[in-house]
Amino acid sequence: LLCGEASIMLATTAARRQFLSKAARSQCVRAQSTQVDKGTKGPIAEDGRHELWREGIYEHDNEPKVKRRDGTYASIEKLRGFLNYERNPEPYRPPLERVMDWGELNPEEGNDLQHTAVERKVQAARCMDCGTPFCQTHQGCPVNNLIPEWNNLVYNGQWSDAIKRLHKTNNFPEFTGRVCPAPCEGSCVAGLVDSPVTIKNIEYAIVDRAWKDGLIQPRIPKERSGMTVAVVGSGPSGLAAADQLNQMGHKVAVYERADRIGGLLMYGIPNMKLEKETVDRRVNLLREEGIEFITNADIGNNVDVNELRANYDALALCLGATKPRDLPIPGRDLKGVHFAMEFLTANQKRLLMTKEGTLESKWEKENFITAAGKDVIVIGGGDTGTDCIGTSMRHRCKSVTNFELMPQPPMERAPDNPWPQWPRVFGVDYGHGEVQAVFGKDPRVYSVMTKEFIGDADGNLKALVTQDVEITDKGPKAVEGSEKEWPCDLAVLSMGFVAPEDYISKDLGLDLDQRNNIHAMYGDFRTNIEGVFAGGDCRRGQSLVVWAINEGRGMADACNDYLEQKREEESSSNQQGYGKFANLSSLSPNI
Repeated sequence: LLCGEASIMLATTAARRQFLSKAARSQCVRAQSTQVDKGTKGPIAEDGRHELWREGIYEHDNEPKVKRRDGTYASIEKLRGFLNYERNPEPYRPPLERVMDWGELNPEEGNDLQHTAVERKVQAARCMDCGTPFCQTHQGCPVNNLIPEWNNLVYNGQWSDAIKRLHKTNNFPEFTGRVCPAPCEGSCVAGLVDSPVTIKNIEYAIVDRAWKDGLIQPRIPKERSGMTVAVVGSGPSGLAAADQLNQMGHKVAVYERADRIGGLLMYGIPNMKLEKETVDRRVNLLREEGIEFITNADIGNNVDVNELRANYDALALCLGATKPRDLPIPGRDLKGVHFAMEFLTANQKRLLMTKEGTLESKWEKENFITAAGKDVIVIGGGDTGTDCIGTSMRHRCKSVTNFELMPQPPMERAPDNPWPQWPRVFGVDYGHGEVQAVFGKDPRVYSVMTKEFIGDADGNLKALVTQDVEITDKGPKAVEGSEKEWPCDLAVLSMGFVAPEDYISKDLGLDLDQRNNIHAMYGDFRTNIEGVFAGGDCRRGQSLVVWAINEGRGMADACNDYLEQKREEESSSNQQGYGKFANLSSLSPNI
């Protein structure tokens, strides 16, 4: 017997035959709104999405039924979505395809790998609407994204409202949706008993659709305060601070020492993770909203920082933590040993000049670092280490190996790493997957430290020597007799960053903390110099893009309070002395 739709009068014999065939294949014996399929293993079909079943002969005439974990088919519903549907993140492009170009890892519009509207709704339905959403707390999202709200809006198809809620807490979701490691997913309540919601994918989908649909337009402030702010540094914290201060009505100028705006977004993160057109698109929007950008302005070198301070009502320092951790061992000065940012920046500059057709006239060939045909060893893990691996693969390296000092992480959370902390577990990032696909093995070698670089007669790196290490209560300890020599033409040091460069802080006389970061309390962001604020990695230390946005937004609020008070004081013609602008950084901040 056919199900209820069999009573429909079909117009043609061909359509009737097609309908009967579909009905027979699906064994359409149904009592209510569900169909049981006992012979399947899971709800995810061969195309990488939840399996669908439609009532009727046309694929566009209704929303399909979606297969659940118990094998039944039913309309998408959110009440028990986290129980009924599986986590299904949108995949990257295949490794063997993407290593052949510098395009983004995420599939482009129209690619079959992209999730359909139905699959996005299914993934949004997995959000539990839990009573205490840890995903948007300090353990999850540093900018406190309203994740359950915009997940629900996506589920209901309210995309224009979703981008409004997303922008309410995050200035640049197109950046975080691509490069953030998603600590929100690590603290997702669904992750306690199952896999977390695909929060990062949904964020990415919201903002990309908003740009495509023209929902992101310049917001010109209706009133201006008459106060001016100079922001030094155009990374994520500097751009976030500038955006917030501009919307508050202040006149903002952003100074960047490089030749392009974006900081690490432009030169520190490779193209395959973040297309530079994406950065330029947002910068151009900020420019239309009234923010002034000045490039090739190295404050403290070719621009006097005290002169800058004298010309603006406030100075916001977003310098980043750009001083890399070095490896002072024998052979460090050999040709072929480079910091990660030297490697990544030189590569990105060459790519941009190639796109613009200015490579021949502007390329500084002597500063380019190539991995082509070389045995590459990346010393240090993390996101930057993975980016160096991915860049080396696209250079067509001979081999690539990644040294990590710590032991291999466990496959599941350890007892001392409970939810909702970030899960310190073994994972395969995009660079590791590319090496696996091309060379047939994971590039990572754990519990190892580099002891010496070895060079040839011309001073070029040709090998390095390592020792195994064991972790003790006093830290890593070398294992005697475990030395091993590795062939190496290019060694990339990716061991993190220790502090901001100090020439600006010296010129201004800024206080530093014990880690040589600029001293300013979180929530207050004032330095020991009146009218000078600090935020981002130069205050916090090396961290995530999303934390930089958090710091930029917080610093903008503190700076705005200062400017409002200063404007009130200047409007009082009879007021004398310094008044209430004495520095308050020594007091407990009002967080």
